[in-house]
Amino acid sequence: MLLPPTGVDQLRTALSTAGFTADGIAARLGPSATAGLARNDHRATLRATADRDPLNTLIRLYLCAQTEPETAVAAALAPLPLADALAGGLVERHGAGLRQGVDLEPYAEDWWVLADVPANARPGQPLAAEHVLGVGGATSTLIGATIRRPVDTALDLGTGSGVQALHLGTHARSVTATDLSPRALRFAATTAALNGQDWDLLRGDLVAPVAGRRFNLVVSNPPFVVGPGITTHSYRDSGRVGDRLGAELAAAAPDLLTAGGTMQYLANWVHVGGEDWGERVAGWCAGTGLDAWVIQREVADPRAYVNLWLSDASESTDPARVERWLDWFDAHKVEAVGFGLVNLRRSDRHDPVIRVEDLRQSVQPPLGDQVDAWFGRQDWLRGRDDVGLLGQRYRMADGLCLRQDATMSAEGWAVDRQVLVMRDGLRWTEEVDPLVLALVGGCDGQVPLRDQITLLAVAHDVPESDLAEAAGPIVAHLVERGLIAPVG
Repeated sequence: MLLPPTGVDQLRTALSTAGFTADGIAARLGPSATAGLARNDHRATLRATADRDPLNTLIRLYLCAQTEPETAVAAALAPLPLADALAGGLVERHGAGLRQGVDLEPYAEDWWVLADVPANARPGQPLAAEHVLGVGGATSTLIGATIRRPVDTALDLGTGSGVQALHLGTHARSVTATDLSPRALRFAATTAALNGQDWDLLRGDLVAPVAGRRFNLVVSNPPFVVGPGITTHSYRDSGRVGDRLGAELAAAAPDLLTAGGTMQYLANWVHVGGEDWGERVAGWCAGTGLDAWVIQREVADPRAYVNLWLSDASESTDPARVERWLDWFDAHKVEAVGFGLVNLRRSDRHDPVIRVEDLRQSVQPPLGDQVDAWFGRQDWLRGRDDVGLLGQRYRMADGLCLRQDATMSAEGWAVDRQVLVMRDGLRWTEEVDPLVLALVGGCDGQVPLRDQITLLAVAHDVPESDLAEAAGPIVAHLVERGLIAPVG
């Protein structure tokens, strides 16, 4: 840890007493300054904290990256001795005062996360090779996507500062976290202790430290950046060439999960010219025996991708450096890079379901609830053949909308295309023909699907047997998407 146990207790006391929490800061600053702080506009915050009491000093020091008088910092951190704060790297001498030595962020309602000072607090200064990230965009994506059911055992692969493990600790009886970086493990241990949690922290590369162990839930925000396999920053570079890291994690999942266990991780994958990216990623999961739902959330062209990650680490973006990375993409016919979420579950079925989908349309949070529901719908569908599906009553999803494209002709408006749209959740869109539209419209939960088909066959003058035969796969697809739901 960065501090001994006594020092952690003293730091917690200092932060709590000062009110250095998300709620305490918002109450002190007011909505306008708080909103500015979120945009890295510190002007209103600095005006509001000119009177340097302990809370104001901590806000200026850790949220505004200011250099503060030594006496004010010592008072704000008391009862933690200033000498111990300096020794632990919480603050460092700078000019005539002290500045932050770490990123100490109030998080959620009453947590704190410790990490390295972010790039925007040290403009122009490249990040160190073992830089430990705090709460970033990818971190928040995985937090929102994780299934939050109570579990016995949970694992965080590549824990970094410990943010994922912190959330796992709210619904897992025991939490294990791994990281290759000793520096990251020190930060994670301090984050755990400061927030009153106890994790089993292990050093090693991804799954190596937990070989032979199984978990109910595994999450990972790994160093997934795609490239030639060069490692310069441990938080982004795995040393694997291309997108092999994502494939490696999928291959490791069967030996990590208990029966019914789930693994969720973020990944990048390449879009190779002449290949279907979806088939490429589905190939990671083939042969694992696991249900898989892969969701693509973003796609970047190679140049934008390279510039993003070099800028993220405040590295030089000189043309030669950029071109070397781009040359590797060209040599491997990489036309784009996808980013998304891989969800795997050990169902112990002989017919695992593998779905790879592009869901770049907006997704209503929390995504974790949607992932949990998707796996639940797979379980329900597995227990029913076509006969069973026809005997079930269904209800149309709440908020389901119909959008139509029509063309005006001499005979009036002619409908060219009809699309069902989910307004909530994953906001699916599904193009349907008139028969399917009528089927969905009749799903009011009152009668079995078999009776609906009898009525539809008469209304549309089609053989009932043909309609019943076609209905099974269609209904299964609509249920999987959540457009209709079984009743009872």
